[in-house]
Amino acid sequence: MAATQSPSSQTWAETRGAKWRDQLDPMEAMLSPIDAPLIAALDLTARLRIAEIGAGGGGATRAIAAAAPGSTIEGFDISPDLIEAANARAGGVAHFTLADVAHFRPAERFDRLASRFGVMFFDKPDHAFANLHQWLRPGGKLAFAVWGPGKDVAFMASVREAVAAVIDLPQPDPDAPGPCRYGDPSRLLALLEAAGFRDCAASTWRGDLQVGGGMSPIAAAQFLLAASSAAAPLADAGAREQAEARDRLAAICEANVRDGTVWMPARVEIITAAA
Repeated sequence: MAATQSPSSQTWAETRGAKWRDQLDPMEAMLSPIDAPLIAALDLTARLRIAEIGAGGGGATRAIAAAAPGSTIEGFDISPDLIEAANARAGGVAHFTLADVAHFRPAERFDRLASRFGVMFFDKPDHAFANLHQWLRPGGKLAFAVWGPGKDVAFMASVREAVAAVIDLPQPDPDAPGPCRYGDPSRLLALLEAAGFRDCAASTWRGDLQVGGGMSPIAAAQFLLAASSAAAPLADAGAREQAEARDRLAAICEANVRDGTVWMPARVEIITAAA
């Protein structure tokens, strides 16, 4: 499991969720710039019932709650570790439920579905999105943030470059679960349309992300290696290979320092659709 290049939903439930939880503060700080375009796409015009898919530690859920006063917000995730962390941080503005959203059916439908990087890991995405279509009331809307192509997400490309220079890495399978599975958003739009959604569209967001929320190059390298699935095969390598990959990644991070911390450009696709 540790060496997988394609983290699936089950992987998140068993191992990746705990790794994400252990890096939760720097990870949520790094990803927070995505909240604004995601929230804008949700069209939060009234008091609504909102679900977040793959809510993780709840950072985006809390941001949505702040933008939708009076709304009812529930976050869902398959990782027990992340659900525990999210509920501990909820501050009364949201509730978090442990569920495999590919199969779970809520008792009451929602007005909005949101996800910040939580829909790329389904083992059977056609079935998962067909199920999520049943989560929305007629006329309800969704907004999903997914990563663009790996080459356009610099921190991911940098990890892969550093690790691949030290050990052999298999090429990622574009059809397998993984963070850049929908780098070509047309693939996700087709799945949503087949699941019964309408008005499916994608818009591109580009911006710089502060790696780890503000870290020195060596700290940023250690954070990225701990958090990235592309670095997982290093666990089976020796200490020399691990140190070399870290040093190579630290050098890349050093080249991206601005005002004392590491910034890297990223491309994100914001997907919208209606039920």
